[in-house]
Amino acid sequence: MRTPGQSVSEPVRIVEVSPRDGLQNESTILPTATKLAFILRLIAAGCTRIEVTSFVNPKAVPALADAADVVAQLGVPEGVDLIALVPNERGLERAMAAGCRSIELFTAATDAFCQANIRCTIDESFGRFAPIMATASAAGLKVRGAVSVAFVCPFTGDVATEAVIAVAKRLSDIGCSEVAICDTTGKARHEQMVPMLEAIQRCLPLDQVALHMHDTTGQALDHIGLALDAGVRTFDAAVAGLGGCPFSPGAPGNVATESVLELMVARGLETGIDQRLMTETGRWIRDQLSGGPIASK
Repeated sequence: MRTPGQSVSEPVRIVEVSPRDGLQNESTILPTATKLAFILRLIAAGCTRIEVTSFVNPKAVPALADAADVVAQLGVPEGVDLIALVPNERGLERAMAAGCRSIELFTAATDAFCQANIRCTIDESFGRFAPIMATASAAGLKVRGAVSVAFVCPFTGDVATEAVIAVAKRLSDIGCSEVAICDTTGKARHEQMVPMLEAIQRCLPLDQVALHMHDTTGQALDHIGLALDAGVRTFDAAVAGLGGCPFSPGAPGNVATESVLELMVARGLETGIDQRLMTETGRWIRDQLSGGPIASK
């Protein structure tokens, strides 16, 4: 399935999503200072693309209520792309006021999940995106798009590949430079992944595609392997396997960055991320979320 001429040794790009997708579903709400220390640890480990927060309504996701403070205090680290999710024009205004230079728009492959997640249909979400894209383009912001529940929706079941591709293509057409295909429930199956990858290759350049896996059934790494074989080189992951979606019942954390790094080493692929430092960071953030180091047994 690999694109002709694409090198298997091309570096892999990891989008570290733990500060946003990882922390949003944790019962412990970390103080801003701890979040900043966490993100700085990720940067020190070599992460150059990080989903730092989300400018959603603080009442909807209290764990990220300090989004503006996090972004403003981080500033713009040299060589690091800090990405913030924005759901609407108000979210974009807050993100830009805080100093964001990269944003992510999110919709879904089913209307049912879109309604649960952002209170609108797929078509209505694209209506919201139009003024956001106009403002972002005028301001020179980078824009990434994401398609939630690309394989299994918690409300409607299996999702047709054609429906996912249609939404992904719409995101690309409105100007998103990258589109993440998201296994939000972590229930993707091999017989879904292969045709999805084949369909993606037909409609989008693979350097504009990312795969966002949750690991509900323990198959995330196998699916990432399939995507590597197909030529995909951008993957979302969360250190320590943090995360889950508050609007997707039963979905546990994202695939662990540490495990993804091990896979890449086994395949001889470069990521630019230090495995040892990421492992230490994973332990550190787990300690922060649990209230302190856990005694060994």
